[in-house]
Amino acid sequence: MGKSLYEKVWDAHAVGTLADGRTQLFIGTHLIHEVTSPQAFGMLRDLGLKVRFPNRTFATIDHIVPTENQDRPADPLAAEMMQALRDNADDFGVTYFDLASGKQGIVHVVGPEQGITQPGTTIACGDSHTATHGAFGAIAFGIGTTQVRDVLATQTMAMEKMKVRRIEVNGDLRPGVYAKDVILHIIRQLGAKGGIGYAYEYAGEVFDRMTMEERMTVCNMSIEGGARCGYVNPDAKTVAYLQGRPYVDSENFDETAARWLSFASDADAEFDDRVVIDAADIEPTVTWGISPDHGVAVSESIPDPAQAADAEEKATIEEALAYMKLPAGTPIKGVKIDVAFLGSCTNGRLSDFREAAKYLKGHKVAPGVKAIAVPGSQIVAVQCEQEGLDKIFEEAGFEWRAAGCSMCLAMNPDKLVGDQLCASSSNRNFKGRQGSPTGRTVLMSPVMVVAAAVKGEVADAREVFEISTEAA
Repeated sequence: MGKSLYEKVWDAHAVGTLADGRTQLFIGTHLIHEVTSPQAFGMLRDLGLKVRFPNRTFATIDHIVPTENQDRPADPLAAEMMQALRDNADDFGVTYFDLASGKQGIVHVVGPEQGITQPGTTIACGDSHTATHGAFGAIAFGIGTTQVRDVLATQTMAMEKMKVRRIEVNGDLRPGVYAKDVILHIIRQLGAKGGIGYAYEYAGEVFDRMTMEERMTVCNMSIEGGARCGYVNPDAKTVAYLQGRPYVDSENFDETAARWLSFASDADAEFDDRVVIDAADIEPTVTWGISPDHGVAVSESIPDPAQAADAEEKATIEEALAYMKLPAGTPIKGVKIDVAFLGSCTNGRLSDFREAAKYLKGHKVAPGVKAIAVPGSQIVAVQCEQEGLDKIFEEAGFEWRAAGCSMCLAMNPDKLVGDQLCASSSNRNFKGRQGSPTGRTVLMSPVMVVAAAVKGEVADAREVFEISTEAA
């Protein structure tokens, strides 16, 4: 019987079995940032411990860094956290991609672009969207602060083995439908809690055709569907993306690539569950509520609690609509927006800005809409600026910012005000997620974000930019 990638990576990193039945798992790569690491380093100091393998730990600053006036944040706490990361990296010998390095950015953008993220590895980070790195055939997951401490001190952590659900998407995506729509559709179908206890293996014709950056978008939001991690099997695209990256072994590259590819799930691997989705069923998708599974196709209407299947669903819809201040049963298209945000670890890469700029060029942001574009890393920013993408955004009326998490979670000056409604390319639409306790978020793809910015309302990008809706 064959094995899945998850089983192969798990077996390769299992150190032993603990008394409570959990596995002590070796963590090949540990990524850290300024928010969840200070307390963990403090605990190491209290215990008189060192970082066990500092060469396997990589730090960057992303969550609290301003995207304007980056040298010194106005918030004293943010400044203190930035300094703490600098001090901890120096004291414990950890590689730190700081603002002066030219390599700073969102941790889930920096890892892949540096070649730190590699197939067949285990990757942990004190951030829930660590599943992003699964796009490369890694088993990657978010951890809490005490687990950050454990990994720093021992390079291992205790985990229970998960089940594996294979999600196949086959057929052709229609023009105007993107990776973001695919994952929002999956989460809508399976639910925000549907993946609890599972790792998701994304497979099928659509994922085979996706670029590495598109795969990252999908894997990024695995946690929004309840899965601890999500991955795509490594293939020739994976190898081509990683070749020549700074942290990839170039001297023995052919051997390295062969080892990477050997981790792919066997043809006869068995899975705990399988889900098959027809790509033709996926439309541009927009969230309407306060959970990532509160999604509808842009051609559909906001749910009506009167049509709910049971009392629990009715109460959930009512709560979401009350918070979002949206009328039940009306089309999602046409909902007015106040802010448009393009960026985040979900959609802050070069291809995201290229695709959005392609359609935005020659258009203007609607009056009264605040629009910001935030590259996911300093390298992405330079790439965009070399291609003149920043000018396209600025000429349209977007503010072009420096790299950071920005308005995705608003642990920085980029926040919603009052009950502003934001068309966002990020990953979460929870209550208060974007910095205001009454702020509202609707998730969508980057091209849908720029369409909303141009129209001043949730819009079908296929109509706004005259994208053919016929199947490719």
